[in-house]
Amino acid sequence: MQRPLSEITSGLDILESAGPSDRAVSGLAYDSRDIQPGWLFFAFPGMHADGHAYIDAAIGRGAVAVIHSEPLDHRDPGVTYLRVPDARLAMSPVADAFWGSPSSKLAVVGVTGTEGKSTTVWLTYRLLDLAGEKAGFVSTVAYRVADAVLPNPAHQTTPEATTVHERLAAMVESGRTYAVIESSSHGLSPRTGRLASVLFDVGIMTNVRHEHLEFHGTWERYRDDKANLFRALDAHGHGKAIAGQAAEVPSFGVACVDDESSDYFRAATRRPVYTYSMLSPGAADLWAEDIRSDDEGADFVVVEAAGPRHKARINIPGRFNVENVLAAVVAVSKLTGRSVSSLVPLLPSLEPVLGRMTRVDRGQPFQVLVDYAHTPSSFEAILPPLAQQVSGRVICVFGSGGERDVKKRPEQGRIAAEHCGVVILSDEDPRGEDPMALLEDIAAGCAGKTRGTNLFLIPNRAEAIRAAIGMAGPGDAVILLGKGHEDTIIYASGTIPWNELAEAERALAEAGWTGDVK
Repeated sequence: MQRPLSEITSGLDILESAGPSDRAVSGLAYDSRDIQPGWLFFAFPGMHADGHAYIDAAIGRGAVAVIHSEPLDHRDPGVTYLRVPDARLAMSPVADAFWGSPSSKLAVVGVTGTEGKSTTVWLTYRLLDLAGEKAGFVSTVAYRVADAVLPNPAHQTTPEATTVHERLAAMVESGRTYAVIESSSHGLSPRTGRLASVLFDVGIMTNVRHEHLEFHGTWERYRDDKANLFRALDAHGHGKAIAGQAAEVPSFGVACVDDESSDYFRAATRRPVYTYSMLSPGAADLWAEDIRSDDEGADFVVVEAAGPRHKARINIPGRFNVENVLAAVVAVSKLTGRSVSSLVPLLPSLEPVLGRMTRVDRGQPFQVLVDYAHTPSSFEAILPPLAQQVSGRVICVFGSGGERDVKKRPEQGRIAAEHCGVVILSDEDPRGEDPMALLEDIAAGCAGKTRGTNLFLIPNRAEAIRAAIGMAGPGDAVILLGKGHEDTIIYASGTIPWNELAEAERALAEAGWTGDVK
């Protein structure tokens, strides 16, 4: 596919241009290593490197055009150069134009929040799928643009704009009608513009806790950036016409009324906002009552504000997942016009997300669980009920991300120390930080724990997992937090391959538990 450069850059504020004006572009990239002949290269400063330093490398690989934001000392006469105020922010409108504005041809659902985004994306996608709709999705864990669900190869919740629009275009090409997009605060921030040109029809807000202050600076800015999802609902009026749909796709928001920020999000849009609740019966459009959770999932009653009550079952561990399912039910019901009563029978068929309260079972007399939880609020959601459920100890292995919010580290330690019998601190993604110093930050919050007895600092994660399994006995629960589905651990020296589930299985096998994984 080729697009005229003048066509895909027509909306940009171009400060300076040089080179051929009749250029055709056949691809887009912001990493010079991804450039192929005929592509356009975006050059902008990143966290660890400045793309301007790689312009020549991109041209060497075949780039025919460069969008940059800094003045250049020299130019290749055969290449077109366009200087703009911010090359990063130019990516979304250019990618949208290059791929034919794919979000205008799909009913697009965005999911934002501190906790539960990936799960709610997955459950919304799966509920649409089970209801017979053609849907795709993009999340931290995986994505689907055509026939198969594929793992997400990057540690990036919302991909850069070039990838977002490419995947949306692939969904259009494969005949999808719905797209569910995990929408992080970084992706919604005007500093990155990753989602700036996506036409959202539905916005779901799960909750807003304290996270990513290293990027946003304050909690207020963090919340405000997330609310950009609901502001985006006003961009294209009351609805959107989609090929194959008899009626316009409605535009609306969905918010958890239990969260103190729900009013803030409702005020951010002129579109209707529907609510759900797990804690405040009668205060939402849809809520859950009589929740009875077990090792495999939960039974509960779904109640509509209009009066109908529906017995429901989910086979997904974790009481908090009832809340995520409610969000999906509200969104799918309002989006497709299907009744809640028609969706509730589909709930038992919903599967958990890989790496979210995933069990590893080789016949051992204790539980081994893998979860992605990496914030104080997610620790609060997972650890207290787990501690109440088991007859023995909770043995917890976790770390914290390097070059990220440092204030959460002692809080993670405090919560784990309060609810776990044994705390083992280990590498998550130290990045450029000293691994042991990072773990010491967490250990500072582990009040009441004694090093060498019930508090251990073991940077090597494989060794930490083996230590946890080695000390587990009947009735205990070993829970591995922070990595979940991710397939690498990031160090200053680079990344190493990682698979938390496989590592847990190996550790169990080495400890003599050789039964089949269930």
